Amino acid sequence: MKISIQKILQTDLYRFEENVDLSDLESLNNNDIREIGAVSVTGTASVQGKTITCQFTIAGTMILPCARTLVDVPYPFKINVVELFSIDTYYKEEDESEIHPVHGEVLDLDPFIKENVLLEIPFRVYADAEEIEANALSAGNGWTVISEEEQEEKIDPRFEKLQSLLNKDKNENQ
Repeated sequence: MKISIQKILQTDLYRFEENVDLSDLESLNNNDIREIGAVSVTGTASVQGKTITCQFTIAGTMILPCARTLVDVPYPFKINVVELFSIDTYYKEEDESEIHPVHGEVLDLDPFIKENVLLEIPFRVYADAEEIEANALSAGNGWTVISEEEQEEKIDPRFEKLQSLLNKDKNENQ
């Protein structure tokens, strides 16, 4: 999403609205986004001195893996962002500054949109209970999921001989 600096300077409050395609975030190896299409970006830009203030909202839906079953979980998001840009040609970016320098005649918001979406990814998401139940593994090669009642009734085969010795001792003591 690119905005001409001249358009922003001509008005007191420049309004913008656009759909931005973020599908390239899917190919990054350091995130869990399985799918993300176009997101809606609406906002305003205003100038105060040599600083442009952009306030915008990013809304969309990303598909993330469930933390328990790895099935696709849609995660809707809406992010409110405020970014500051300097159009001063002599401005030097400091390490901890929140003001980003603008080089050229165009303000490119794409990197800031991507950064805020990546920061919005939750640590873990869960699918609905029905979907988890339908997709959860209940058996595999050499293992099965059993309930607590089944576990209590079943004696571990490694301890069967020990159990017979305990039963023999009880019979002798009585």
